[in-house]
Amino acid sequence: MDRRNVVKVRIVGEEYTLRTEASESRTRAVAEHVDRIVRAILDGGAVVETHKAAILAALQITDELFTAQQGADALAEDLRGLAAELRPLLPPAKRAEDGGTG
Repeated sequence: MDRRNVVKVRIVGEEYTLRTEASESRTRAVAEHVDRIVRAILDGGAVVETHKAAILAALQITDELFTAQQGADALAEDLRGLAAELRPLLPPAKRAEDGGTG
């Protein structure tokens, strides 16, 4: 079943109608984040054109994404290391790499 929501949002004074599988509240939160960053760039005074501010905002948001992904990857690696340290402390039946399910 295709469950798409239609959500109207405003970004830098322009209205956009978005069709998305995300919830309305999630879509609004994303649009508000984009609006906040574009406005911050425009308020910085170095950029006048909205489309250029949007490109700079996209770069900044992508950097945020990459930083979050690196953090998640580092956390996953830490968890794998911790699991390897704990595995010898488990009873033999629970020491399998798949968590002993099977």
